[in-house]
Amino acid sequence: MSDIPRPLETAAAPLHVMSWLQQHAPNAPQGHWDELRGQLEQAGDTRVELDGAWAQFVEQLGPEGLASLSPRMRELQRQVRDNGITYNIYAHSEQTQRPWSLDLFPLIISPAHWQQIERGVLQRMRLLEHIMQDAYGKQALVTSGQLPAALVQGHPGYLPAMQGMVPADGRYLSMAAFDLARGPDGLWWLLSQRTQAPSGLGYLLENRLIISRLFPQAFDNLSVQRLASTYQALVSGLKARCPVSKGETPHIALLTPGPYNETYFEHAYLARYLGLSLVQSDDLTVREEGLFLKTVQGLQRVHGLLKRVDDAWLDPLELRSDSSLGVPGLLQAVRQGQVLLANTPGSGFLESNALLGFMPALAQTLLNEELVLPAIPSWWCGEAAALPEALERLPEGLIKPTYPQDGQRPSFEPRQGNLMDQRERDEWAGRILRMPEAHTIQSWLPLSHLPIWNAEAQGLGTVETRPVVLRVFVVVDENNEWQVLPGGLARLGSHEGIASMQRGGSSADVWVQAPSREAVHPLSLLADAAQPRPAQRLVTSRAAENLFWLGRYSERTENTLALSRLALDLLVSEHQSHPRLLTWLNALTRRHGLVRSASPSASQSHRVFERSVVAGLWDTTHTTGVGYNLRGMLNAATSVRERLSPEHWQLLQDTEQRFFAAAPAVPSRLADTAHAQRTLTDLSQRLAALTGAQTDRMSRDDGWRMLSLGRHIERLDFLAHALNLALEHELVRDQAGFDAVLHLFDSTISFHAQYQQTRTVWAMMDLLVLNPDNPRSLAWVVHTLRSRLKRLQHLSGGATLELAARIPPLESATVHALLTQNTKALLTWLAQWSGCARTMAEGLSALFFTHSQHGQHSVGS
Repeated sequence: MSDIPRPLETAAAPLHVMSWLQQHAPNAPQGHWDELRGQLEQAGDTRVELDGAWAQFVEQLGPEGLASLSPRMRELQRQVRDNGITYNIYAHSEQTQRPWSLDLFPLIISPAHWQQIERGVLQRMRLLEHIMQDAYGKQALVTSGQLPAALVQGHPGYLPAMQGMVPADGRYLSMAAFDLARGPDGLWWLLSQRTQAPSGLGYLLENRLIISRLFPQAFDNLSVQRLASTYQALVSGLKARCPVSKGETPHIALLTPGPYNETYFEHAYLARYLGLSLVQSDDLTVREEGLFLKTVQGLQRVHGLLKRVDDAWLDPLELRSDSSLGVPGLLQAVRQGQVLLANTPGSGFLESNALLGFMPALAQTLLNEELVLPAIPSWWCGEAAALPEALERLPEGLIKPTYPQDGQRPSFEPRQGNLMDQRERDEWAGRILRMPEAHTIQSWLPLSHLPIWNAEAQGLGTVETRPVVLRVFVVVDENNEWQVLPGGLARLGSHEGIASMQRGGSSADVWVQAPSREAVHPLSLLADAAQPRPAQRLVTSRAAENLFWLGRYSERTENTLALSRLALDLLVSEHQSHPRLLTWLNALTRRHGLVRSASPSASQSHRVFERSVVAGLWDTTHTTGVGYNLRGMLNAATSVRERLSPEHWQLLQDTEQRFFAAAPAVPSRLADTAHAQRTLTDLSQRLAALTGAQTDRMSRDDGWRMLSLGRHIERLDFLAHALNLALEHELVRDQAGFDAVLHLFDSTISFHAQYQQTRTVWAMMDLLVLNPDNPRSLAWVVHTLRSRLKRLQHLSGGATLELAARIPPLESATVHALLTQNTKALLTWLAQWSGCARTMAEGLSALFFTHSQHGQHSVGS
């Protein structure tokens, strides 16, 4: 057999595909289980048959055979991109989000092997629950010597603040994840367990939706078990266990660290799919030992919290005082039984690898059972009896930290003994002897290898193999029983081992076969996993503020774009020396921060001024022009990503990236004006699409009204001020100035259609101030502001009606009278509208964002 598989050069029928795979798909490395062939790879083994499930999979590829795989891979990558599935590398706010990595082939698990997994993780879930009950109860396991105190009370994941606390429903653990690997014996082994905030439930949903659509026939014919019923059980289980009063509907939220967390996409996606409120710590407050969500409707009770924040960060009052991810007083609310927290804080010590070595004896003590699912052999070096054997295992073992990184105990990246030389192993042995309790040694398990499709290989692509680890999930249902999700998240690594998603790892869908087609649960993922949603969607104060600023930055981006285009067009036109035009442009560009404050005015040197306008387009440090506002728009949208459609979000990301990609490669080197004008034209078209998405693709709830109010407050201020300056500098006296004002407000076509060539101040004021049908007129903007505020009257005891009443009347008789008076009276009248815009912004902020006004925004003292 060739060491390098040859790509299939022509389309092939299934029989030919089978033959090609048997002969040319690479085997797993020697000593590893081969998922494709369903066997242990051994030296001299010449068997090439495919595993039965994989043979069935290949038969369903269709007449194009392997030639269809690269197009399917391109379709997969398109769906990942279009759906906006991302993983934030290193969780850094300035790092580019990486598209989620998903391979084409699923991990297929037979009914017999799944039975072992299901029985094993259910048993271990019961065992973990017993250990939690004992650790925060009688602590008999420690006092009897069956568990070392250093692995329980001495572990940073143990929270003394929760000692003696018994959950109202009796369950400490609502869910857990178990990382498994198939060993050389073909059986599955436990590698680790995750109980604090296990990730993966959202990503595996997207994996399933994408892969099942790419291989619909194989998915159906292999009788793959469905996932939706388990998600439904998770939500139903949480609701059934929430502490609610009679007649109350349980309100459950998902607590996320925020948009810069590496798995934020999953948090937003999972909350949307399950029908939960996506919240951050700033959205929550504890009042009278109850947990409440701060919304524009006032404080709303939260009965359950599915957390995606590690325990240490949950409550700055009792845990890490430097945490900005937690809610002050949350632990007290949990202790008082006022809120269900999934999982109960304090389960972090269960995640220690050192605990695995004690589990077989604990199973005998607590369950009177032998463990069904074996764990990888582990030796805690802090146990004197285990230390000598642990050191003997060092050359072929894996050294892991006993405790997580907490700033107090030494921690390190796992190290593989067989990749070290003797000097390194001696150094590690010395470290272990100096601080044995901080080190755990595990046997090295050769991981099974899953086939992957490399579409970038020469020809039509080729098959390769990668090591795979399976993460499975267990949840509590409405009957307070455990359920195992019949699937999971498969993580793929490099040839050397598993790489984390932070370091470029990949993933695969997991197909668990049912014993028969009739055993497949009929509920589809496309059905809603959660209970019917409430009629009115809650809008948190944080979401409302970010939507408000999304609207403001959207309008500012359009306004600064229009002003930049007008400035550059005029500066290279026949009117480049028009004194009143240059004065007007200079005043506007400086007011809106399009150029640096120290740059010369347009009148002093219009060429230098032109270069300053171009430079300011991408300068987000010294100017507040187009690039600054576009980036502000993206940042605001990032915090409310769950409210945007995938297309809307992708368009916004692409627009920002495309604009900044057009910036000069060397900051000190200016782009030419023609290039800048082309870039602004392209951006204008994209902003029009984004405005359409905001207008027609978002639900018109209170959050959307906040966005709309933000846009129209900015428009009112920009329009009134620009028009005021135009009249002050007598810009409308000649055709060039008159046309420039119309162009700035995108009203040239409307003006000529209604007034032909009648360029009078009255005609301009009629179109830009009084016309109720022109979205760029004061009348239209004022009417919209009043309308939006009236629609929000159900909030804050009708305070928005008072705010609407503070908008001055706008009547044609008043404008006509002002036009017959001196210009100063008209300028004063226009200036009041800029003041009105500021009043509206400050009033909304006080009512809904800072809660500084009295109203229905507090419960209790």
